[in-house]
Amino acid sequence: MTASSAGARIGVVTFPGSLDDGDARRAVRLAGAEPVTLWHGDADLAGVDAVVLPGGFSYGDYLRCGAIARFAPVMTEVVRAAREGLPVLGICNGFQVLCEAHLLPGALIRNERQRFVCRDQRLRVENATTAWTRDLTAGATVTIPLKNGEGGYVADAATLDALEAEGRVVFRYLGADPNGSARGIAGITNERGNVVGLMPHPEHAVEAGFGPDGPRGPRTGTDGLALFTSVLGALVAA
Repeated sequence: MTASSAGARIGVVTFPGSLDDGDARRAVRLAGAEPVTLWHGDADLAGVDAVVLPGGFSYGDYLRCGAIARFAPVMTEVVRAAREGLPVLGICNGFQVLCEAHLLPGALIRNERQRFVCRDQRLRVENATTAWTRDLTAGATVTIPLKNGEGGYVADAATLDALEAEGRVVFRYLGADPNGSARGIAGITNERGNVVGLMPHPEHAVEAGFGPDGPRGPRTGTDGLALFTSVLGALVAA
């Protein structure tokens, strides 16, 4: 799929209980693309060039976080399109949905200290080659807001070893691990690099003065915007 950066349309799914879909649409707009609202009951993706699954509490987080959302009609199309190469970003609850849908391996469980965590979180960029991270630099440090109660990433040892060996860990927590994630993993990608899931919220760090501002250079407070501009470049290059 190809698109010009000016004409790219990025769908943002709204599930019952989504909280950050509006923020994700704003991030898409600030990146230079057109946000398109996709409802959980939609049976098609309206021809969008990429999809964002936002944070929140889809279907009230009943059963398990993301477990019910995985069966929403729109997810049938998201899974199909992702397997064909459509860029898909899952943020927090969206990451949980991607794992439940088996587009990404592993699972997200209750935070190690059994408490909701909300703070600005430093991350190390481990993989800058995915559709959603190409505007970042491997090894760089970014600061992205984090807010979750079920953010502990877990997988069996073989899966974790494969993620490490294949360079599929995209972000790693720096400093004290906020939720007990295995090997400090904050975000991962699939083999193809078009599907990325992360627990921190890049949509909350897209505009100076409204994010984790600090004395860190010209991109102060806007580290999250790079994920949304990255996918535009990936679409143009496709």
